[in-house]
Amino acid sequence: MLRSLPICLSLLLSIAACGREPTPVASNAPAIAQAAAEAPRSAQPASVPAEAQVTASQESAGETETANQAEPGNANLERLTQLPTVARLPDGGRWKAGTNYRPLVPAQPTSSPPGKVEVVEIFWYGCGHCYALEPFLQSWDRNKPAYIDYVKVPVMWGPVHRAHARLFYTLKALGREKDLTPKVFDEIHRRGNMLVANDEAQTRALQLAFAKANGISEADFLKAYDGFSVNTWLQQAERLTRAYRVEGVPLIVINGKYITDVGMAGGHSELLALIDDLAAAEQRH
Repeated sequence: MLRSLPICLSLLLSIAACGREPTPVASNAPAIAQAAAEAPRSAQPASVPAEAQVTASQESAGETETANQAEPGNANLERLTQLPTVARLPDGGRWKAGTNYRPLVPAQPTSSPPGKVEVVEIFWYGCGHCYALEPFLQSWDRNKPAYIDYVKVPVMWGPVHRAHARLFYTLKALGREKDLTPKVFDEIHRRGNMLVANDEAQTRALQLAFAKANGISEADFLKAYDGFSVNTWLQQAERLTRAYRVEGVPLIVINGKYITDVGMAGGHSELLALIDDLAAAEQRH
């Protein structure tokens, strides 16, 4: 049934694909509609707009505590001025703190080796704006500075997001996440196959069929699917979703200190330039 619903999927993704507060959609695709609704409600960080303000740059969270969202940069900047100098954002020039990027307070540890600057993208396969950003990130990844350690982390809001996260990490365990991630996005957004169903067995079958169609054996896929590495990565993704207080995707976190997205940066190309500049500032410190 899910394979035949590209129109319903497209409508949902354009409205509230990965918001934590759903926009009601009349649809006979419960597994798809559930993706927007299944995550627990929580307050939004000040810099994330309400669902009514969603732009083409980021899937937003919704309307929870919108009264606290006026002047989105002010609260972060007020906290920033109270930080010691070494903890403040790098000097702007082209970029304005509180407008193009904001501090993550408190800063979070990274998993990158010494000498590397970690750049994390929080994403969801079902997010139309993540799909739009993906080719830009692929091109940037091939040409990024050697000191940048680029890490993709799937958001972990609810069962549908977790099912897609398990698929991503299964592909990673098999060494296929880079070449097959674009195909997963295409499968969902171009072919209307959400790769998730209303029960775990059907979800596994859909994802296995996709893997087999792309040269992965059933035995290898199933072994990785429930393997130790995948389960460990899922736990890490769960922790980072909470630690970064993710309310909308795609979201970029630079070295556990700075948060930005396409809308804040001003566009896809601008986002890549901002990532490079913030990473370069971190590398100098």
